[in-house]
Amino acid sequence: MRVCRVVGLALAGALAFSAPPVSASGSARSIVRIREGLNGWNKIHFICSLLGCQVGGSLDTLPGETGDSSLFLVYGLPDFLTPGVLGIEAIERDLPVQVEDAQSGWGSTQATAGVLDGLSDRTPAAYYGTTAWRSYLDQPAAEIVRVRETHCVLGTTGSAIVAVIDTGVDRSHPTLQGVLTEGYDFTRGREGGDEKADVNQATAGVLDGIYGVNQATAAALDQATAGVLDDTDLSHFGHGTMVAGVVHLVAPTSRIMPLKAFGANGEGYTSDIIRAVRFAAARGAKVVNMSFSRATPSPELKRALDQAAGRGLILVASAGNDGQSAAKYPAAHSNVMSVASTANDDTRSTFSNYGPTVWVAAPGEAVLTTYPWGTFAAAWGTSFSTPMVAGAAALVGGMDPDSTQAQVSGAIANAHNLTPELGHGRLDVVQAVEAGRNMWPEAPSGPVPDSCGTSAQDWTTDF
Repeated sequence: MRVCRVVGLALAGALAFSAPPVSASGSARSIVRIREGLNGWNKIHFICSLLGCQVGGSLDTLPGETGDSSLFLVYGLPDFLTPGVLGIEAIERDLPVQVEDAQSGWGSTQATAGVLDGLSDRTPAAYYGTTAWRSYLDQPAAEIVRVRETHCVLGTTGSAIVAVIDTGVDRSHPTLQGVLTEGYDFTRGREGGDEKADVNQATAGVLDGIYGVNQATAAALDQATAGVLDDTDLSHFGHGTMVAGVVHLVAPTSRIMPLKAFGANGEGYTSDIIRAVRFAAARGAKVVNMSFSRATPSPELKRALDQAAGRGLILVASAGNDGQSAAKYPAAHSNVMSVASTANDDTRSTFSNYGPTVWVAAPGEAVLTTYPWGTFAAAWGTSFSTPMVAGAAALVGGMDPDSTQAQVSGAIANAHNLTPELGHGRLDVVQAVEAGRNMWPEAPSGPVPDSCGTSAQDWTTDF
């Protein structure tokens, strides 16, 4: 067993899709839509009995439920098959997902002593019924977007459920366990969504020695310079827990729904994301955080997102980490808020994508957040800017259960203006919430602690 002794590293965000090689025999995974009005289950099984493919399951029914279905995952669909025959309406490849590396050159300069200094204050602090390190609560990113002022002055702490489609969440983390709802692991087909299911002592050093469980040496994580656990199968373990921690920092009384669609290596499939979006819409989520991107749109994922937005869900996604003006999906869809990353001096992060599809930006460098086994780490990437906006969307969207994507994104557009390449500018949670209160003046206030009245600080180290 190897134990990776890592210090001063940074986990780069944003997950990206890349197409696998498709063999001549058509062995790739496919997403198949059966024409409406037909018995989808019977039709797809009939097709596979003729062509030798295998039905992987329904993509438009919830786990454990039966009923009419028209969208399926199919293995080994022959390449020659096209829409319009055998009752098939549409076919698309189920593209695999892998973590998008940040551009080379930026990671090595950010692994500095200053990052570790930011993690040095591990004094336990009480935060809306949870316990966290003081360094997590008292960090530059929170000050820049005015989290404390939003909570203490405006009395808004969140009431919406935020679905986090990612690698899962550490369900036992003391800072998160009290705010988690039911979740689901689409990579295994079971309840929960705990990303710790991806590791065990037989395969990872994370449970042994310095890394992860030893708070005295907990470090920031850097994908750009080292494998998180010196193991490619675990190269992005912790990503979902880190994303969830940022949501909780901004919207501490909102609930978080962990939907695991990616493995610890950062890889997954479009089909699992489609199922996760449908699960979120059916199980009461108001906001969907998508810290991943792909270069091309998926028609079926867009269909699922359109249906979710039509039900009032607020969709937020990463703009990507290519450092260029590039449209990435699902962020580039008109009903999704695309989030870029800024440095703490309000300049665009060099790794962040930018351009006309960006809606807003948020801090995405040295963001201190939760990491599995009760620890904390620092992260860089649009993956971690995105949950700041998702948290703000939970604050605004939670004011009215009937709020829409247009209303909430319009409120968040009240940002700190920077440059046109970053859309409406850098997130300002106070301005966003004030815009929301103008729309819904009767919205109730959140349960801020007594310390807000004396110190304008909503956490305390006095237990």
